[in-house]
Amino acid sequence: MSDFEPGLCTVTFRGLPPESIVDLAREARLAAIEWAGDAHVPPGDTSIARIVGRHCERAGLATSYGSYVAPPTDHLFEFMRTVESAIALGASNIRIWAGTRRRDSKDYSAGERRAAVDAIRDMAAEAARHDISVSLEYHPQSLTDTTESACELIESIAHDNVYLYWQPRPGLALGEAIAEVARIGEHISHVHVFAWDRDRNRFPLASAADYWRTILASLPASRWKGRRFAMLEFVADDDPNAFFEDAATLRKILSD
Repeated sequence: MSDFEPGLCTVTFRGLPPESIVDLAREARLAAIEWAGDAHVPPGDTSIARIVGRHCERAGLATSYGSYVAPPTDHLFEFMRTVESAIALGASNIRIWAGTRRRDSKDYSAGERRAAVDAIRDMAAEAARHDISVSLEYHPQSLTDTTESACELIESIAHDNVYLYWQPRPGLALGEAIAEVARIGEHISHVHVFAWDRDRNRFPLASAADYWRTILASLPASRWKGRRFAMLEFVADDDPNAFFEDAATLRKILSD
């Protein structure tokens, strides 16, 4: 049985209000929700964050804060607003971007990488003061767009409050995915789960159940000590019925 619990990223349902997303997650028997900072819980708006946090608490759902803070473009001031929202939400983890969004890691100079490393380290230290962890989005067009760049980044940051998410690049072959998580697995906190092809066409998660089951089973031990969530991110046609089917598949994968 996997040590991951099932969750949901709210970017999956950008157009729905928070209370509807909580209802969907509860009906789907999920354990956690990661709230999007650019859609449902804006950074610095602690009133909304507090209300959403109460909805989750009543539903028995853990929370994470999916921010779009992107150091070094964004600085500690922007991050502090994110921390305020995470505290009000009751989130124990903040996801941030690794470097400027939509920029390939190969296009960074050594000085620009150092600036990102320093900014992430400062953010991690600030979050640690509030018992909140920092996890870096693992994503194309960022400093985690290749295994090599992600390893170099996390080793350069060298802060025990910084972790990595993981998700496959669209169309990533199973063998490559296994090799990737073998290298970064000790730093992985949570994962984003979806079934896409190289062209970003979405499919039922059931079509990739063996893929995900194999990857999760092959993950090495992580230094992460808290609850871990495998979070559904996007479903076919943004359809709640597709979401319920994917949630059932994810629960089955995690229980096998």
